[in-house]
Amino acid sequence: MMLQRVTREFRIFYNSQKFSGVLLIFCTAVSLYLANSALSENYLSFWHNAWINTPAVWHLPTAPVAFINDVLMAVFFLLVGMEIKREAKSGELSSFQRASLPVAAAVGGMLAPALIYWGFNQGTSTAHGWGIPMATDIAFALGVLSLLGNRVPDSLKVLLTALAVADDLGAVLVIALFYSGGLQLNYLLVAGVIVVALYLLNRFKVQQLWPYLSLGLLLWYCIHLSGIHATISGVLLAMMIPYDDKTVNDPLQRLEHALHIPVSHIIMPLFALANTAIVLEGNILDAILLTSSLGIMAGLLIGKPLGIMAFVWLSVKTKLSKLPSGIDIRHIIGMGLLGGIGFTMSIFVSLLAFADPGLTDPSKLAILTASTLSGIIGFIYLNRLFRSA
Repeated sequence: MMLQRVTREFRIFYNSQKFSGVLLIFCTAVSLYLANSALSENYLSFWHNAWINTPAVWHLPTAPVAFINDVLMAVFFLLVGMEIKREAKSGELSSFQRASLPVAAAVGGMLAPALIYWGFNQGTSTAHGWGIPMATDIAFALGVLSLLGNRVPDSLKVLLTALAVADDLGAVLVIALFYSGGLQLNYLLVAGVIVVALYLLNRFKVQQLWPYLSLGLLLWYCIHLSGIHATISGVLLAMMIPYDDKTVNDPLQRLEHALHIPVSHIIMPLFALANTAIVLEGNILDAILLTSSLGIMAGLLIGKPLGIMAFVWLSVKTKLSKLPSGIDIRHIIGMGLLGGIGFTMSIFVSLLAFADPGLTDPSKLAILTASTLSGIIGFIYLNRLFRSA
């Protein structure tokens, strides 16, 4: 009964994400083509040149790529935050027994890639990029899983989604703690006051969304100026929006449903178009063989599946968790392989970790290469597994 309830709640999210995965692949291919065509200069300037002029003291993003990465990605993190909150209150993360398995998988899937990256880059100027291979891309991973059709057990869909949600929470914490600039305490203080105001709205059970969204805009601006990356405002706002699993039309579910399509069909494709415009010039092999690139690829291709499998095995062995019905270690191996699809979140962290295009472009290339290989290997493995079942 629990599984049926959870999979119903996941249905809209899962369907929007699997289509988004296909759309992201298409947008990435288009972006790579245009960045390396005769239109390259115009295409790159389209994303990086300022479209509007605002007073410098406002510190607002004026170029499309900055607007996408600082503003629209905050909306993406708002959706992720609401998914985390809903799952923590009534879904796969709502109790220790339910949460322990995907959380253990997520922890292993973050630690192992980070350690492998650090092993390649310790003592170098690129060591700061250890957070890049830690994240799993929900849309791409579920997109690949959806290609296998109805042969995929619902329990595996739920487990992979819960893993990706827990993984995203880890990525949010990593960004907030390790990839933020110098802190401006005055703006942080105002942001804290806004969070308290949002909490009071929640506490007094205000059901209208507009007060939360209005304060959320102010929260975004204060955090944007505080030195912490502005996308964190999305998660903070999500935590303050009321949710009642016994109510069908509560504020969180209304906003979550309203954002599914815009985020998966507009914001994420725009992110892919703007951030995968990699100019493939010079020796591509040299870019792939940079220690940062090798660390990223090894972290995603090897560290992700090994970390996920090891921590799931340890969690089950110590009886902290138990595998869902219809799932065994063979399915966990497949889930681990799909966990190596970093893409969106990995590219996002690479933009925060490296300011030098001489590092960000090779890093994006490494992420695309490793994510593509992880998706292909994971698909082939699971396809053979389900065909032999």
